[in-house]
This record gives sequence, C-alpha cells and structure tokens, in this order.
Amino acid sequence: PSLVFAGLPSVVANASSTVALVPATLASVWAYTTGTHKAGLVDIGGVPIARIIAISTAGGLAGAILLLSTPSSIFDGIVPWLLLLATLVFAFGARLSAFLRSRYHLGAAAVLPLQFLLGVYGGYFGGAVGIMTLAVWSLLTSHDLKALNPTRMLTVAAMNGIAVAWFVFKGEVQWTETLVVLAGGLVGGFVGGRIGQRLAPSVTRAVIMTVTVLMTLVFFRRAYF
Repeated sequence: PSLVFAGLPSVVANASSTVALVPATLASVWAYTTGTHKAGLVDIGGVPIARIIAISTAGGLAGAILLLSTPSSIFDGIVPWLLLLATLVFAFGARLSAFLRSRYHLGAAAVLPLQFLLGVYGGYFGGAVGIMTLAVWSLLTSHDLKALNPTRMLTVAAMNGIAVAWFVFKGEVQWTETLVVLAGGLVGGFVGGRIGQRLAPSVTRAVIMTVTVLMTLVFFRRAYF
C-alpha cells in the first residue's frame, strides 16, 4: 500500500515490495536454523523438503509471470479481494488450522499440487502466505506448528526469491522506492521486534488487524467507489 500511495502502478508496487521484503524473510530463516536454539527442517506428509522447495520455487515463478501479465487496471480490482483474503486468513488462520487438523488428513499425493498453488499465490501477491501455508500443512502432516516454522519460512523464501529474480530480470522494480522500503523494513523489523517483546500478544494482534482492515477498506474504496 505505501508504494501505491507513493504513486507507483499497483503491479510495479507489488513487485517492488516483494523485492524489498525478501531480506527480512531470509533473516528469519537464518535466525530459526542457526544458533544455540536452532530448529531443523521437516518433511511435509512424507515428501522430502527438497521437493517441497522445488515445487514452491516453480509456483513462485508461475505467480510472478502471472503478475506481470496482469494489467494494472485489472490488478487494481483484484488487490482489495487479495487483501481481504489475507486479512481473513490472519484473523482466523490459527483456528482454521486447528479445525482442519482435527477433522481431515490428506495423503502425500496432495502435497505437491497444494504446495504449487501456495507458490503461485506467494509469487503473485503473497499476503499472509505463511499463515495459509500452515493452514494447508495442518491437513498434510502431524508436525506441530512450531516445528513447521523453519520449513515454512524456507518455502516462502523460495517463492519470493524466484519472484524477485523474475521481477529484476524483467526490469519491473523501482529501485529508489524499493531501497527505501527495504531500509524501513529492516529498521522497523528491529524496532517492532523490541516493542513486540513488551506488548501483550493481544495488543500486537489488535494493531495488525486494525491496519490490515483499514488498508482493505481503503483499497476497496479506491477500486470501486
């Protein structure tokens, strides 16, 4: 949203923001998989992690190609619905994941097709894709959500990484704005992490929900009213 409000076309803004936020994703992967309390990667539904990463990368590339093939005039109408989807997933993803886990379990044959679709969404838009991934994986594996976090972050990094490569290759990144957002994201992530340690989870969640709901409403108004 900040890049759109700065005057960038919505497709270029989406591509540029993906580039700007990849370092934060990679930093999260590094933090989870190194250090004294490092966590390991796990397979999903019996499918090796290498295949999960490969199909996530393929999906991310497909989503990135699809994004740059979407005219901004059409993408402007799609964005509010994607933001609404991301908001709903953030609001209800944990409960949905618990509900699905208690009632359904899909076999290994479903892992790669579902992961490809997650990759497409990640490369195309990406909002709340991490939470969506956990919700889908709850149908595929008995691992607890905490154990899945490092693998989830790595798959998101794969989706975003290949999308970034495609956006840069196609020359669709506005570097001045991207570098500003990248720097702001790094500083904001550090400051936000420190603040988050002091805030109750309910307060943090309320702040995030307020921002996402307001952004969703603003983009619906921008597109349709």
